[in-house]
Amino acid sequence: MAPNVLPLHTLNPLGRFSDRAQDYARYRPGYPPEAIAAILADVDNPRSLVIADVGAGTGISSRLLGDLGPRVIAVEPNAAMREAAEPHPQVAFHPGTGEQTGLADASVQIVTCCQSFHWFNAPLALAEFSRILPPGGRLALLWNDWDLEDSGTAAYYQIIHAVATRAIDHRDHTQALRAIEQQGEFSQVRHLSFEHGQTLTLPEVVGRSLSSSYIPKEGRAHLQFLDTIAAWHRAWAASDGTVTLKYVSNLYLSEKVDPDLADE
Repeated sequence: MAPNVLPLHTLNPLGRFSDRAQDYARYRPGYPPEAIAAILADVDNPRSLVIADVGAGTGISSRLLGDLGPRVIAVEPNAAMREAAEPHPQVAFHPGTGEQTGLADASVQIVTCCQSFHWFNAPLALAEFSRILPPGGRLALLWNDWDLEDSGTAAYYQIIHAVATRAIDHRDHTQALRAIEQQGEFSQVRHLSFEHGQTLTLPEVVGRSLSSSYIPKEGRAHLQFLDTIAAWHRAWAASDGTVTLKYVSNLYLSEKVDPDLADE
C-alpha cells in the first residue's frame, strides 16, 4: 500500500501537529452556532452536562461547547496543542487519545469529535467512547468540509489537493459511519449539515493552510505553494482584500444503546 493512502491513525497523529499548533489556534475556523446547539439538542439543563471533546486540538470546539454551559473535558494528546489553547472557565484539558481517553467509566454524557475522528483507530475509539458514556449518552462527530459548490473554495481546494503530502478526501465520512454501524453499540446515525464560512486576508489564508498537516512548511514545494496561493488570492479577493472560504459543516449524531431496552 502506498504511504499516502495508509490509515490516518498510522501517520503519527500524536505528533504531526506539534509544529502547527500556533497556526491551528489562530487560523482554524470555528463551527456554526447551529451545529454546536444541535449537539446539545433536547438537553434541559446544559450546565448539568459533562462533555468529553476528544481530539480537541487547541480547544476551538471545546470553548464553543463550554459557552453553552456544560463542563468540557478537552482530551488532547499533543502537548503543543494543549499549550496553545486559549483558557476557558468551562474547559479543562486532559492528556489522552481517542483510543485511551483516561476518563472513568460512564463519566460523561456526550462525546464530541470535531475534525478529529478520522485520526483515530475507529473500532478502538468507539469501544472507548462506549465505555465512558452511559446508556443513552450521545456521540457527535463534526467536520468542516470544503464547499466545492463555491467556485473560489473549489479553486483553493484544487491547490491544496495538488500540494498535499498525503491523500485528502472531500466529505468522505463513509468509513466513520460504517465503523459505527459495525460496532453495534450506538443507534442509527442522524446527519445534519450547516453552511459555514471563514473570511481571511492573504496572511490568514496562508496560516489557515499551514495549520493542515499535509501542507509542506519548507523547501521548494512550500515556496511554490505560497506563490500559487498568492495568485489565487489576487483572483478571488474582494475589494477589502479578503476571501471567504466556504464550508459545509457535517454533524453526525448517535446515542449509546441501552442493552436493557434493546431487547424489549
